[in-house]
Amino acid sequence: MRSGDKLLPSLGILLVTGGLFFLGWFAYLWYKPVPAPYHYQLIKEGTYKEFGKMSLEDWPELKLSQYKVQADGIDKPIAEFVTARRDDGSPVLMYWKNNTNEILYNLDRKPSELSILATAINRHAAKDALILAWWDTARQLKLLTGHDTPFTSHLNEPLMVPVPWLGHSESIQAYERGFWKSTPSEDERNRFKRFSEALVSPAEEGIKILQELAGKDRETYVVVHVTDLYKLGFMYPERIGVAYQNFPMTGNMHGMITQMKVQLKENDFNTYTLQSIADEEIRAFFLSDEASSQTLLARMLPFVDKKSPTEFELAQPIYQQGGYWVYKLQ
Repeated sequence: MRSGDKLLPSLGILLVTGGLFFLGWFAYLWYKPVPAPYHYQLIKEGTYKEFGKMSLEDWPELKLSQYKVQADGIDKPIAEFVTARRDDGSPVLMYWKNNTNEILYNLDRKPSELSILATAINRHAAKDALILAWWDTARQLKLLTGHDTPFTSHLNEPLMVPVPWLGHSESIQAYERGFWKSTPSEDERNRFKRFSEALVSPAEEGIKILQELAGKDRETYVVVHVTDLYKLGFMYPERIGVAYQNFPMTGNMHGMITQMKVQLKENDFNTYTLQSIADEEIRAFFLSDEASSQTLLARMLPFVDKKSPTEFELAQPIYQQGGYWVYKLQ
């Protein structure tokens, strides 16, 4: 036998083994999750005493944490937020401040409005009453009032991130689940989908869906916030057209109203509503057409040249605080 006859099989085995190695390495690189393009960095921890602007002095037992959001390749934080939890429970998002002009995760709200709302619910709602609200509001009210709600997990729906981040959706969701220590069940996701479908449906149809979710013979309150509009539009752009723009508060109401009218005319919007997000800033939410203004959520919020929520007959309006409206299901 020639020496080359021994070499060729060995060389073949080596090439095959090397090929398998490179295939395995390629598969690893292909399926290895791309890391989230940001991370949360803890700034400080404490109680209501260290977080005076959160208006949580009536909940001294809560442990509060402040974080900043650091994006890859950007020195300054793109957002900051505050969480609250009881003992070793999972954290609940209580405050979000976006430092960019991009759509990013959540929309700003005044913390004091949530505290006042929770206090009113504690005083006037039965202990076994059910709260139906967007999942983030539901979790906040569960934490502050103890009232039951179908949405106790950090659902992270819709995922509102800048367009360049959409390719990182899976890694973002994985990072969020790990941070919030929350893995919702499929049943909970389905219930929330049903809830969101109720809000985007025509009012009468939507109320029936909410009644189904609540069940029979149970005192139930529906809590909506003006920022739910944009999140709903993000989930169902074909059913409700929503846009928003922030404006400085100049003290000139006549000039602001004129600005709103210009926006309506130039963009062919149907109507608008306002949200106070700071003493020096206001946000306008615009609806694109009449069909959008007839959705259940739109009917439950105050829009210019539309029926007031106080005239809503399908559920009983019982309370309003800032951007929040509370209804009792009949």
